This record gives sequence, C-alpha cells and structure tokens, in this order.
Amino acid sequence: MKPWVVLALLVAIPAAAQDGLDRLTTREDLRGFEGVGRVDVEDGSFCTGALIAPDLVLTAGHCILRDDGSPVPAEAITFRAGFADGVALAQSGVRRTVVDPIFRPLDPAPLRMLELDVALLELAQPIPTSVIAPFLVSAPGQGDEVSVVSYGAGRETALSWQPVCRALDRQGALLAFDCDVAPGSSGAPVLDRRQYRARIVSIISAGSVMDGRPVAIGMELPDRVAALKAALRSGRVTSEAPAGAPDRTVGKRITPGGDSGDTGARFLRP
Repeated sequence: MKPWVVLALLVAIPAAAQDGLDRLTTREDLRGFEGVGRVDVEDGSFCTGALIAPDLVLTAGHCILRDDGSPVPAEAITFRAGFADGVALAQSGVRRTVVDPIFRPLDPAPLRMLELDVALLELAQPIPTSVIAPFLVSAPGQGDEVSVVSYGAGRETALSWQPVCRALDRQGALLAFDCDVAPGSSGAPVLDRRQYRARIVSIISAGSVMDGRPVAIGMELPDRVAALKAALRSGRVTSEAPAGAPDRTVGKRITPGGDSGDTGARFLRP
C-alpha cells in the first residue's frame, strides 16, 4: 500500500482548525525551546533537531543519510541550538551519528521505514546544562493536544512554534498530527507541554496535505531512542568524524540558510 493511501486512512478523523505559527527570535521567545536547533549539512541541506542530553541531538534518520543510503560524514554536520537570524545560542560539530542499520531513506517510504526514521547525533563538544537544558523523551500521553517547534522552507532563519496542534490517529508505532510542517521540519520535536517542562513525544518524519490541511507523521520514541543510545555505547555507529576534524563550536555568527536551497524533509504526495 502506498504511504499516501495509508495517510488517508490515518486522517479519517476530522481535524480542528490550525493555530498560527509564532516566529521565535529573541531570548525571551526561545525560553523553554533553547534546546531546539538547526541541523546543518555542508551541502546546504538542513533539518530540525533537539538536545536530549548535553552531547546528544535527536533528529530524523533521513537527515543523516544520502539518497543512496550512504551516511553523511559526521564532520559535515553542525548543530546550532536556538538558531535565529544568523546567531545560535550554542553550536557544535558532530562526532558520531547513529541510525538503525535497517533504515533506508526511501521515497515513498514504507511504514516500517517511517517508524525507524530516527537518528542520534553525538556532539563533538557537549552543551552544558547550565547553558541549555536538554529535553526529556517520553511516550505520548492521553491528551490529543501537542506543540511543534521547527525550521522549514521559507522559515529557515528562525524557529516557528505552533502552540497547539492535534494528534489525529495512530497506526502501530506511527502517529498522525494536524501540525503545520514544511521541508526542513524533519526531526522537529512534537512536544507535550502539559507538565512543567515540555517533553518530546515524537519527531516529524514526513508531511503531506490531505483535503487542504497539513498532516505530519511521526513515531513513538522511547524504545527507538534507547536502542540508538545502546548502539552508540557499543560503537555501532553510522558515521564517525576522523581525529582532527575541524572544530565547529566557535563563532556563533553564521550565514542563514544553505546555498543549495535543499532541505532534509520528505513530503509525501496527497
């Protein structure tokens, strides 16, 4: 079954109207979202990622693989936390990356590949918790309201926050949301903000439009993240930067956007 047919089944429940997107540029705007940043690749592509430990960034698996399935070199990736209008609150190069060895960035993607579309980036220099507090990862709660913070095509220079969108349905480990995402939003955290500190309950893998409304697809995370952490501990990594790779932690002023105009996000046909 083609993915967009499955998506049509997932969104059979009527969705409420979207809330608007807020552009986050000042330190006050970013409060609570400092750990969300842009995952930039030397070729000009980018995704969204989020700190889940001082040295670990959670993002989508297809963001760190080329179309042929080969890994993007770890040293070609930079994470820029709280990036807005050319300035990052903190940034680091990447030492190692890991994604499930079965995962392939297929387009269209079978459901199993969407479930596995998760990656961890181990930073070359940890970002102290005194600077930015990492997010916790948890299973989705019982409520249907979530929040998404992401970069995307046409809004790549600062984070966009959708305060409220809704979980529509689930199929196995996959979740469908009526969140407004765009190419570049891959890896964006889907947040449950009902507690004092927001928790990541999913990340964006793909998006589409159904009946004129946006639909985002994510997955459950706890087991997947635990498996990737275990792979890092055992050295079963996807890519590792060589000794002496350039230090990307210095100099917070950067050029917004890539030259290629490419992004790491996949959009499925409606």
